[in-house]
Amino acid sequence: MTPLSQTLVALRDIVVARGGQSILEHIDLDIHAGEIVTVVGPNGAGKSTLARVAAGLVPPDRGSVTRRPGLKVGYVPQDFPSAPPLPISVRRFLDLPCRLSDADAAKALDGMAAGHLAKRSLAKLSGGERQRVLIAMALAAKPDLLVLDEPAKGLDPISENDLYARLPHLRDEMGFGVLMISHDLHVVMAATDRVVCLNKHICCQGSPKDIDALASFPQLFHDPETANLALYHHRPHLHRHDEDHADDAHLD
Repeated sequence: MTPLSQTLVALRDIVVARGGQSILEHIDLDIHAGEIVTVVGPNGAGKSTLARVAAGLVPPDRGSVTRRPGLKVGYVPQDFPSAPPLPISVRRFLDLPCRLSDADAAKALDGMAAGHLAKRSLAKLSGGERQRVLIAMALAAKPDLLVLDEPAKGLDPISENDLYARLPHLRDEMGFGVLMISHDLHVVMAATDRVVCLNKHICCQGSPKDIDALASFPQLFHDPETANLALYHHRPHLHRHDEDHADDAHLD
């Protein structure tokens, strides 16, 4: 069992609904220091809402969120405006949350292989370049918990692979925990310590190896096109992804 002092965020019986529609149902989830947790699930599963609840940006309608005292969260949203109202360089942009030393700014950008972008205008960056800068900004805050909502959005396949390869090294160097939302199925096996399968409720969770023995992505995503990307084999008798989830399996 992880020591309480190592628990960054503890979600208990989290319920979120909007406009009469259920978004999250009875979520129990702990995120620990130094752990990379990847949340996967179909569109509309509540993944982004879960990320915002964990980051403290969305209050739950029911349940409790307990954060380690003094917890510092770095959050990178899935969508960000293409450019600010006024031209601003990447280096100046990094100073918006709080002024950084040149050394800290350079270290954050270098961590995302974006040091060469420091003098560029944010407005002129590609989507992938901007995504690297946003993650660098979150890293510059020296977070205890890094929350990434679809961090590979806008990245080409080579840059995407580079990002996922960097995350464990940055985690090891800086010691933060990671909560990552992803549609990239291969990431579940390549760059995470724990997989959480979400479809409004938590269907199952465990190490990639455990999940590999338990379930399949095609059934979770309800998409036959994902069959060639399946990383684990679902056993329907162990748990269900519909509204009746009394038989959900938990591996942690």
